[in-house]
Amino acid sequence: MIKNNKGASSSANEENNSRRTFLKTLGIAGTAAAAAPAALAETPIAAPQYLNLVRSHSSTSANDKVRIALIGTGGMGIGDMQTALMVDGVEMVAACDLYDGRLRRAKELWGDQLPVTKDYRQILERKDVDAVINATTDHWHEKISSDAMRKGKHVYCEKPMVQKVEDGHTLIKVSKETGKVFQVGSQFASSLLIAKARELMKAGDIGELVFAEAIYDRHSAMGAWQYSVPPDASPQTVDWDTYLGSAPKRPWDPLRFFRWRNYQDYGTGIAGDLYVHLLTSLHCITGSKGPNRVYSTGGTRYWKDGRDVPDIQLSIYDYGKTAEHPEFNLTTRSNFVDGGGGNYLVRIVGTEGDLSLGFDSLTVHRNKFPKAPGMSIDNFPKDQKELYIAEYNKLYPQVPELVGPKEFKYSFPKEYKGDRYEHFANFFNSVRTGAPNIEDATFGLRACGPTQCGNISYFQKKVMNWDPINMKILNA
Repeated sequence: MIKNNKGASSSANEENNSRRTFLKTLGIAGTAAAAAPAALAETPIAAPQYLNLVRSHSSTSANDKVRIALIGTGGMGIGDMQTALMVDGVEMVAACDLYDGRLRRAKELWGDQLPVTKDYRQILERKDVDAVINATTDHWHEKISSDAMRKGKHVYCEKPMVQKVEDGHTLIKVSKETGKVFQVGSQFASSLLIAKARELMKAGDIGELVFAEAIYDRHSAMGAWQYSVPPDASPQTVDWDTYLGSAPKRPWDPLRFFRWRNYQDYGTGIAGDLYVHLLTSLHCITGSKGPNRVYSTGGTRYWKDGRDVPDIQLSIYDYGKTAEHPEFNLTTRSNFVDGGGGNYLVRIVGTEGDLSLGFDSLTVHRNKFPKAPGMSIDNFPKDQKELYIAEYNKLYPQVPELVGPKEFKYSFPKEYKGDRYEHFANFFNSVRTGAPNIEDATFGLRACGPTQCGNISYFQKKVMNWDPINMKILNA
């Protein structure tokens, strides 16, 4: 039965504006820091720069073929698999989901011959599976990923890496013990724009870091997780008992299956869905391991549809001084009923400029403090005014200097396949060569752990303390 909730009649155009739809449609993906080439020289904004894309995605021999299976064939899973298959030498061999209709859809997309199952353990027993995409609900991420690595499979796991911090430590342990590649699917880690921002940050182009802000607003039903419920949804077509897993036992509810992000039992709300992306970007650019204090507030203002997570959330993160960066603060905001039409921004502010990242562009502003501080001497008597000016001119002699552009912009070239594609290319390169992983379990926990702190802070109305080195909540 189709559920008509408040706002669920948002137009297709609104839906297409959401990041999720954009990623599914275009397969957007980025470039690993280690693989990203240096960008071209900077020029004024009037002449946008395109990053150099000279990299080798050469054809792959049959012996290097990676055979991959999909566990969780919902919207994100389909988008992930379609993007993975764009990479040379990747072959899909099986799919798993708990809803019959998605298994039928998998065969429609990838061929009637594709083996499908409702039991992910059957996927892991297959000898022809080298790696799996884990695109299940958040509360299944650790269990399925750990089981897969123990069965000798490499894992690409959707973000957030885990629902609970303790599960993150399990994944770190299992990935080390098995030696299997485990990569978190927060694709911004592989973006060329992130690589360029990191380069500029390291070069000191914006001076010393003092503040950062990140915004991820939406204004559509799909953006607010009002996903469509198929007409045949029922206990006969969905394996509800298996789906619940470690979550509390409840009677069948199609909304809790198909709109799972709305519920704490299975998801992690705005913080786990979106803030993980924002922290991933910030940590990649600055080299930070994470904040030490988190406070979050917000509420359910519009989508009063039975969800038990907020539809607007604001958080403050305090980052202490480390070898990688000075002390600074981060604010994040996400609003699921943004009458302004939605917004995405990661802005990093320094003493001499800022970096602003959108979905497909990077803008750099430079505003150096003048050497001379200026004078406010109109209220001085004449003799004091003359003495002050004479001394001022000695300290700050006027020297003619060239004035350069204050704004620069970098954009993707037309042939760029996107950060999601590059993220998968990096994953398969690690699988084939053993090269360092761009977003391993330790990085993943340092990105999602603070967001769990934010959720605890929101519900318990208190400041949370986080240990970014040992990755532990100190006052849970």
